[in-house]
Amino acid sequence: MTHYFEDAITDFFFIFHGNCILVKKRSNAGGLAHELPDANIYKKCVDYQVAKDWFAEPQNRYAAMTLAEPQPVPQGYEWEPLRSLFAAEHPAAPLAARAAGIANWRQNTRFCSSCGGPLSDDKYETARVCTLCGREFFPSLSPCIIVLVKKEGKLLLARHKQRNTNLYTCLAGYMEPGETIEQCVEREVFEETGIKVKNIRYAKSQSWPFPDQLMIGCHAEYESGEIKVQQEEIHEALWFSADELPQIPPPGSLAWELITGKI
Repeated sequence: MTHYFEDAITDFFFIFHGNCILVKKRSNAGGLAHELPDANIYKKCVDYQVAKDWFAEPQNRYAAMTLAEPQPVPQGYEWEPLRSLFAAEHPAAPLAARAAGIANWRQNTRFCSSCGGPLSDDKYETARVCTLCGREFFPSLSPCIIVLVKKEGKLLLARHKQRNTNLYTCLAGYMEPGETIEQCVEREVFEETGIKVKNIRYAKSQSWPFPDQLMIGCHAEYESGEIKVQQEEIHEALWFSADELPQIPPPGSLAWELITGKI
């Protein structure tokens, strides 16, 4: 990992602000959707000292930065939610997810948890090294399950207190040490709704860099129980038929794919 990109072949330049990414505005005549900034815009952000952090991975042919707050948007550009690249199946979406995850990790991994010394970038690996004791720190992922539970053709969806409360989505939660994916699904569904499930099946995974999740999508079937929500986590959980869905997460998310039957 390096701060520099001039001497490397760079296909994509990612500029982040919160959970958004900088893209070119589309003119009335059309234009490319989600067109990313070029090297000139990237370099200007560095030269004008508006970047909070920046780095490049030459082996992956991209450079990324996070802007300090608040900063004006460069002329002809606008902020778009990063997830919009996923929804559009943008060719750079996987790398953008990686870059955003690394940017979040760098922001939250600045000092050694062993001795308190400042960290610097490793010259050869995606890692940070303590300048005092030499301890290495690598990016970590937080594995989460997200599960669509079905009962006689109906889908179990919930409004979560910690997320957009106007959306109904799948049940989800972080895996705990020692758990298998199946055990995590059983525990999370039962804790949040009082429902027991069976026939748990893996569907698909998705990197979700908000800030560092690896979402593990699953299907499960209702076994027993009545809905009794965990009030600290869930506003409401209900069974919905596939042709009468409430407001659900937009395309680009694993939840949308599960609920709409894409996977």
